[in-house]
Amino acid sequence: MEAAEVLAAAAQVIDGPPEELLQRLSLATADLVPHRAVAQLASQCASTPVTAYGDPAVSGAITGADLAGLLGTVTAGQPWQGVIPIAGARHPVLAVSSDRASRGSVVVFLRTEDAPTTADRMLQALWDLVTAHMYRLTLEREPGALAQNRAIAEARNDLAAELGEAHAATLATILGVLRNQRIDDAAARTMAVEMALNGLADLRTDTQRDRVCSGEEPAGRAFDRLADSLRALLRHGPVELELDAPGNDQLIPAAVAHAARVAVRSVVLAMLTQDDVRRIRVAWRWDGKELLSTVRDDGPGRLANVLDLGQLSERLRLHEGDLDLDAVPGWGLTARITLRTSQAPLIVTSDPLAALGARELEVLERLSQGHRNRSIADALHISESTVKFHVANILTKLDVATRTQAAALYHATAV
Repeated sequence: MEAAEVLAAAAQVIDGPPEELLQRLSLATADLVPHRAVAQLASQCASTPVTAYGDPAVSGAITGADLAGLLGTVTAGQPWQGVIPIAGARHPVLAVSSDRASRGSVVVFLRTEDAPTTADRMLQALWDLVTAHMYRLTLEREPGALAQNRAIAEARNDLAAELGEAHAATLATILGVLRNQRIDDAAARTMAVEMALNGLADLRTDTQRDRVCSGEEPAGRAFDRLADSLRALLRHGPVELELDAPGNDQLIPAAVAHAARVAVRSVVLAMLTQDDVRRIRVAWRWDGKELLSTVRDDGPGRLANVLDLGQLSERLRLHEGDLDLDAVPGWGLTARITLRTSQAPLIVTSDPLAALGARELEVLERLSQGHRNRSIADALHISESTVKFHVANILTKLDVATRTQAAALYHATAV
């Protein structure tokens, strides 16, 4: 597909009702990338954040939970080819992300074959054009309705993710009991049934109780609630839990404490999917403006499935938070979650690099010198997948689309 063909395909896709866009996109790309279905995730849209077209057996089963991780980890300008689970089965996909919309937009082709496609650059150009057009249509809507739309989308995405994580925690706890060879079968069944019943009750009440809790609570008490939930999660498994409380009882906004508990539990669940994890340490530090949650394990030190944490990173970013990961082979994974109070004063700075963390600055410095991911990982003694995670965050925070643009901004600022 040449440039003229890309433009012709884009014209074909955008020429028609917005609700039929995916159908036109599927028809325009059928020869370029054979697929069973195509799906779009746009985080700024509350009414239909996920739309799909194609084989009803597949397109009807695609949910936001299936695609949200891609929104946080597939970098604009760098199409991703791999395999993701949908409706209990694994499907080869091609995911293309565009930054031509403020919150990002991802289109996913559920392919009919596993072999890598060479049409990814053409599809990137096509999706950028389509996203820019659709985003302009969105901006032309009434500003008040647009803001309300985004607020509803964020609230719904948060609630869905939290309920999913609570469900995953319950299942992990039950599996820990059933796999524990020190518990006889009858006792294990009894405990599993009791945990399932407790999980159902918590699912109905816990999230609602946290969300309606306005005001503040002592930091120590907020951490104790997290500790109780983590002890229940790890009680019957082989992983030892170490806790480092905040060390003060300064009042912390309930919304910040709630968000931190949800984020820490997400990281712990991701860590438990790794092999050879025997210890997890959780610490909170609250200075009155920022809550830093640090979670460390002693596992293999590889981000085997970065998509799991990519979804969390995207949710935190939408709420002015940060997730910083360091995976050091042979030493383990460290996750640092930073959440800020809404009352904290904004720091106005002309330095575009001020938003980057220390590790991100180290990665950007080497990236600006022309180093590839592998050499950056070796120099910083972290895994290559950790470097990819940092690069994606750097591009997002600097509001650039490519590594070259990030390097140019670094050189212009450093001079």
